[in-house]
Amino acid sequence: MSLTYEICIDSTAGALAAEQAGAHRVELCSALFEGGLTPTLGTVEATLAAVSTIRVHVIIRPRGGDFIYDEYEVAAMERDVATIRDAGAQGVVIGVLTPSGEVNVEVAKRLIGAAGGLSVTFHRAFDMTADPLAALDTLASLGVDRVLTSGQDVTALEGAPLIASLVERAGDDLIVMPGGGITPRNVHRVVEATGASEIHFAALVDAPSPAVHRNPHPFMGGELRQPEYSRLITSPRLVSEVIAASGS
Repeated sequence: MSLTYEICIDSTAGALAAEQAGAHRVELCSALFEGGLTPTLGTVEATLAAVSTIRVHVIIRPRGGDFIYDEYEVAAMERDVATIRDAGAQGVVIGVLTPSGEVNVEVAKRLIGAAGGLSVTFHRAFDMTADPLAALDTLASLGVDRVLTSGQDVTALEGAPLIASLVERAGDDLIVMPGGGITPRNVHRVVEATGASEIHFAALVDAPSPAVHRNPHPFMGGELRQPEYSRLITSPRLVSEVIAASGS
């Protein structure tokens, strides 16, 4: 079986690296430290202009934290979906829940409607649902194309038993895509254990900042912070290693 590979990225350079390595699709985000937030329109447009073969799906998530949104956040997300659609992206990635851990059907319908026929993925908000099998059925009834999940566990490898059950239950109704902690060392085991046809992973490596002048005193965040003069970039080599190790 031929696998489809989706790479989680946060830059146009990341999309080009994924394309170079042979991936099929990217999930374009900002703020990966937060789990991925909506990127700027400029980043979306620059990425779409730069790539030639890879599909670009864009996450729609206004903030970190939970997936329970107020009316203003929902309005912003709906507008973002329409803007991303008009920019020419091939898909959007959404995730909205109720306080009781169910899919927020009414909000999901609004976002899917704003997508206007674009491919729709429900992201790892799914891993916070109270009843994943019921949530899967709900998403299938809404016409969502795929669900990204770690099987409600720390990594997709640990969540593989649930993912396998979801894959079987989904059948041809939608795609269940494992994601979370996938590496060259475990990707083949994840694919074998789940029966998945698509996988999602990041391929980030450390890269030093090009800054020559460095002030060690100020920093641009709270006490829990990343190094100011280090970056994480998508590595074509690491993407290729995961693809090669998957056995597909």
